[in-house]
Parts: sequence; C-alpha cells; structure tokens
Amino acid sequence: QVRLVESGGGLVQVGGSLRLSCAASGRTFSSYNMGWFRQAPGKEREFVAAIRWSGGRTYYTDSVKDRFTISRDNAKNTVYLQMNSLNSEDTAVYYCAATESEYYSDLTNPTRYGYWGQGTQVTVSS
Repeated sequence: QVRLVESGGGLVQVGGSLRLSCAASGRTFSSYNMGWFRQAPGKEREFVAAIRWSGGRTYYTDSVKDRFTISRDNAKNTVYLQMNSLNSEDTAVYYCAATESEYYSDLTNPTRYGYWGQGTQVTVSS
C-alpha cells in the first residue's frame, strides 16, 4: 500500500508559480505510476499530469502543457508538480494519486487510481 501526503499549495497571483510535493510512504513507491489531478468547486475531478514509475515518460492535459512539469524522485519517495504562469482557471484542490496500471488511458482516468492524498488547495488571484 501507499500513503500519499500533498503539500505546497497556497495563494498566488496570476502569472506566479507554485511547486506541489507529494510524499509517499511505503517501500514500493518506485513501482507505481503517479498522477496529479485537480477539482474546482462544482466541477468533476480532472487529470492534470502523470509520470511513469521510472520517470521516463510524462503526460499532461493540454491546458497545462508548457506551464506545468511533473517529476519524481524515487529515492525520496516524492513526486512534484512545478506550476508556472498560473491563471485563475488553475484554482482548485490538487490531488496526487498512485496507480499500478500501465495503460495510458488509465493514467488519465481518476477511477483507475487506487491511492489518493488528501489534497492541497491552490488559489490563483487576480
């Protein structure tokens, strides 16, 4: 099993940056593919980014490409989400999640993730 704890959220102005971290417990962290999702008030949880267990492949939703970067450090059991050029549409609770699935379609589907953190709030103000 994997326990996930997010941190790094907060209030930032439009155009600013934040770096989210997700610390995992469990000795098998390096075998999980990891994802970041977000949920804004009144909206469904949506895929943001994912990274393979090796760190060799990453995936992004179109709205964050070239602004967000997902990375991981398996030695530290941590996955990161660097968010730059933030805008008001990025305001949401951000969750990290872990999945054992290898299928690309599963990596973008929140129902295919078995482990979730508690979420961290990101608010972008104008």
